Amino acid sequence: MTIAQANVRNRLLKAMTPGDYARLKSHLEPVTLSVKQVLVEANEPIEYVHFLEAGLASVVAISPDNERLEVGHIGREGMTGEPILLTVDHTPHQTFIQVAGSGLRMRAEDLSVALEVSPSLKAILLHWVQVLMIQTAQSALANGRFPIQERLARWLLMCHDRLDGDDLPLTHEFLSLMLGVRRSGVTEALHVLEGVKIVKTSRGRIHILNREKLEEVAGDCYGLPEAEYARLIGLPLKN
Repeated sequence: MTIAQANVRNRLLKAMTPGDYARLKSHLEPVTLSVKQVLVEANEPIEYVHFLEAGLASVVAISPDNERLEVGHIGREGMTGEPILLTVDHTPHQTFIQVAGSGLRMRAEDLSVALEVSPSLKAILLHWVQVLMIQTAQSALANGRFPIQERLARWLLMCHDRLDGDDLPLTHEFLSLMLGVRRSGVTEALHVLEGVKIVKTSRGRIHILNREKLEEVAGDCYGLPEAEYARLIGLPLKN
């Protein structure tokens, strides 16, 4: 069964020319994505790329002693397995699902073949790599120069951009991984946002009450990768 381009939710697939989407559609397989499911294992060949339709995936850097930090945040605006676009078949980073959802997957080798014959397909997917690079750089800047409150606001906005509705199924453990801080630090920062009625928290869930105020808290910590996505892909990151 092939899926019409008009019916896909993935923003990258929507932004492709009809001809480029036609090159991929017979290879796209709908899949359900469960929490903690590994899509790209560190230092192993990448067999599939996934175009997310719902949910969130995290690209995680791992040190030799198993210290972990999220370095990439992917929802339905993008795809996993991006090293394939650079003709690299494996990576030291791991990509796994943080919020359950769904996607369209295809074999990495089939995508590589399509890239060889379509310059326009290669161009739009390399633009996605550029967006990820900007996101990673901005995350490093945020971690090194911004207080935890601004960083937390940034990550909540990024999750809100990629998920439906105002309820974010995010645990303190996940936020700790994203921010590179202890869970106690996440709890304290959330209490501050809750105290000024920007968010409301419950077990394993954060409800966004006031996005405008959340953007004010994030300030210059948020927005540059999102603007780069709109510029290069031609669609806003958020539906």
